Amino acid sequence: MNIIEILKAALFGVVEGVAEWLPVSSTGHMLILNEIMPLNVSEQFYGLYEVVIQLGAIMAVLAVFWDRIWPFGRRNNPEPAARSGPLAWVKMDKIRLWLKIALACVPAAMVGLLFDDVFDRLFHNYVCVSVALIVFGVAFILVENLRAGHRPAIRSLDALDARTVALIGLFQLLAAIFPGTSRSGATIVGALMLGVSRAVAVEFTFYLAIPVMFGASLLKLVKYDALITRGEFVLLAVGMLTAYLVSAVVVRRLIDYIKKHDFKSFGWYRIALGIVVLVFFTLRMRG
Repeated sequence: MNIIEILKAALFGVVEGVAEWLPVSSTGHMLILNEIMPLNVSEQFYGLYEVVIQLGAIMAVLAVFWDRIWPFGRRNNPEPAARSGPLAWVKMDKIRLWLKIALACVPAAMVGLLFDDVFDRLFHNYVCVSVALIVFGVAFILVENLRAGHRPAIRSLDALDARTVALIGLFQLLAAIFPGTSRSGATIVGALMLGVSRAVAVEFTFYLAIPVMFGASLLKLVKYDALITRGEFVLLAVGMLTAYLVSAVVVRRLIDYIKKHDFKSFGWYRIALGIVVLVFFTLRMRG
């Protein structure tokens, strides 16, 4: 295995670890990176690679938020399902959280299973990615301007009701259809529009990623009809590891960041990136 390919795989993992959690679209960044510094692999394997390395990012979320999402145990269990017996180990507050996560994931899961290949064929191109980057960048700026001075109605995960969760799930569906929308970007914009605080919107977005990205990776693996070579396995392992390490830092830093800042800077960044992607690939096509 060429050391250069391993270093490139690590770089892809770094980009995934940063861009997956910031609302800036990992797809847009991966698109440019793969043009500038492509991995020396088949197109089919790369399609698998860019999805499966997300598992590393997801493992970081599980590690950072384990105590907040694991629904079993006697410690830190203010609301056990029963006072004694096996149900005393069940944390009902965490069970309700997972029911909300499941409800929000239904639209993307159903549409993804049925039309994943169709959407990839229709919309996985630089024009659609650029438009999605710019449109949701503008949306971030507008939503933040409209929310300025307003106290959010929903300031905790417990306060998220079924209607709000279902609507957030519909926003997540946009990211499943249009690459470049950014899954985190779509859900955060939707949550903000529905009166959810920034902190709750970001944390709930992290949790939504767990089943969605596990499911997307599993779907890609099931559909992959070739044998993964030892070299390809090494690239996957390196990408996942670096995505994990970087994500563990980014997730914590983003939570700290949003306590003091709004999302306008991400909006402007998305607009700039969308223009860069559009110009870059237009010039490449003409050249």
